[in-house]
Amino acid sequence: MSLSTHVLNASTGRPAAGLLVRLTTADGTVLAEQHTDDDGRIKDLPAPAPGVHRLTFDTGAISPFYPSVTIDFTVTDATQHYHVPLLLSPYSYSTYRGS
Repeated sequence: MSLSTHVLNASTGRPAAGLLVRLTTADGTVLAEQHTDDDGRIKDLPAPAPGVHRLTFDTGAISPFYPSVTIDFTVTDATQHYHVPLLLSPYSYSTYRGS
């Protein structure tokens, strides 16, 4: 299993470089803290075990309304790759299960 994320600043159409992203378990245990690269990506987050996990993005530099965005997701198959992208603008955001 592997885990990655990508953050796009939808208001500029550019990657969100340098954003702090925190991976935790559902109970709050921190598994990793990394910053997005120049392309807005983190390609090598630790592979979490099956269960519910959380990615928290520190988005205050992009959004005056959302200082952070939290995405809870469930790992069901430890053999799969999980990609959790975030599309962010100052007053909205969306996510989906990527490939």
